[in-house]
Amino acid sequence: MERCTLRLQQASFSYLRGGHGPRTLICLHGYGESAESFAFLEPLLGQRYTLYALDLPWHGQTRWERGLTFPVGGLADLLRQLVPGFDTGRHTLLAYSMGGRVALSLLERLPHRFEQTVLLAPDGLRVNPWYWLATQTQPGNRLFRFTMRHPQWFRGLVDKAGRRGWVNPGVRKFAHRYIDDPQVREDLYRIWTTHRKFRPRMERISELVPAHRIRIDLVFGRYDRIIHTRNAHRLLSRLPPGQPWVQVHELEAGHHLLQPKHAARWVSLLLQE
Repeated sequence: MERCTLRLQQASFSYLRGGHGPRTLICLHGYGESAESFAFLEPLLGQRYTLYALDLPWHGQTRWERGLTFPVGGLADLLRQLVPGFDTGRHTLLAYSMGGRVALSLLERLPHRFEQTVLLAPDGLRVNPWYWLATQTQPGNRLFRFTMRHPQWFRGLVDKAGRRGWVNPGVRKFAHRYIDDPQVREDLYRIWTTHRKFRPRMERISELVPAHRIRIDLVFGRYDRIIHTRNAHRLLSRLPPGQPWVQVHELEAGHHLLQPKHAARWVSLLLQE
């Protein structure tokens, strides 16, 4: 895939472009990853799609100089400049983890521009109360900022909860991954805060999906301790029984579904007519 750059206002967005197919596939990566995560897909999908894989703010080679806010409209403007004929066609979204929340927000904003969305271990289907507190409220964001600079109290709280069995070892390990290293803490604060405007509303999406005939495939790992298959219920419960638009798939895997060894199942969803 070819590395390209697009300057938009005070940001320099980096992205990969590959394939030569007649359809457009827009790829959105997970937290701490980059467009490179999708590079292995070009030989698998390049005849059917032209692929555009973005480096989101604070990721990959994108240079973000616009403060700590990236609005949904900003992503829409980026895609209009990036993808030829974006405003005249219907396209496909492929997103992983945090990228799922970005994709769902984009789908809510521009439902008439998408015909299919494949979401791998997607964030955004349910509201995480801690994420909401840290990013959607001013006091919570201040506490978040303080904790990222002075993590001792939170580290002690997590360890105490782990010893008492209030959180499982996987959650405890996950928390330490993000609080033990100063740079990781700074990245967490910047990324969460900058992407806080991406907050999809399932009640609205459940109305838009049948109205615009958008197919959504939700792919989960059975052993994923971060994002569970049951998260799909928040969207499915708002749709009539037997509806054809939203389908759930579960793989014998954990959270990391964006890998060649797991790709055979979900790549087939992108090749269906």
